[in-house]
Amino acid sequence: MSATADNGNGTVSAERHGDVLLVRVDDGKANAFSVPMLAALDAQIGIAEADDEIGAVVIAGNDRAFFAGFDLNVIRGGDRAAIGELVSAGGAMVRRAYGASVPVVAACTGHAVAAGALLLLGCDHRVGPDAPVKIGLNEVAIALTLPDWAMTISKERLSRRHLQRCVANARLLDGSGATEAGFLDEAVSPESVVDRALVVAAELAETLDSRAYAGTVTALRGDVLAEMDASIERDRAAAT
Repeated sequence: MSATADNGNGTVSAERHGDVLLVRVDDGKANAFSVPMLAALDAQIGIAEADDEIGAVVIAGNDRAFFAGFDLNVIRGGDRAAIGELVSAGGAMVRRAYGASVPVVAACTGHAVAAGALLLLGCDHRVGPDAPVKIGLNEVAIALTLPDWAMTISKERLSRRHLQRCVANARLLDGSGATEAGFLDEAVSPESVVDRALVVAAELAETLDSRAYAGTVTALRGDVLAEMDASIERDRAAAT
């Protein structure tokens, strides 16, 4: 049983599946992050946190991609304030997922590159496709440098053995490789990604005490979250 609500622009919608909130994102293309899209995602996590009947969130992309990263028209547009606003909003979204008071599960429905891969790192559990998709941090290959907050979450979540290859060498991985490196927790058949993510989220919602989970996230991830907060604020200040 599900109920659907739309954020008004057709891009981000939410469905209730029992005590799980499934948030779907589909911009009709590759789901490149924009500031409005990131704000809508943040709002859905806020809705879940404020509702005692929601025990977990699933974030799913479209049939083509989970998220393609930041809108390169903005990143390469030369407007320093716009670039800073977008990158800071992306960092805040990754931090939001990692610090949420409810578990956040990623349904990586396709490619996940750059900031899309970073959002995977901010989720509790990541289900992706066992398929030749592209997942990873390609910034160095396209003449960009990861912001400090992205370095922080990468060092926290990626396998130490794969960190240099994934970050400095900008290697993009398929579903199996992304699981080994730490972008995903499991890779399943592409058509099963969302369903499997919903199963994982339902199990988390059923088995975890919400208050204990929120307190444990603060204790376990607090230092990383504080480091990300400081980095995001520096980025915002530098862009003004």
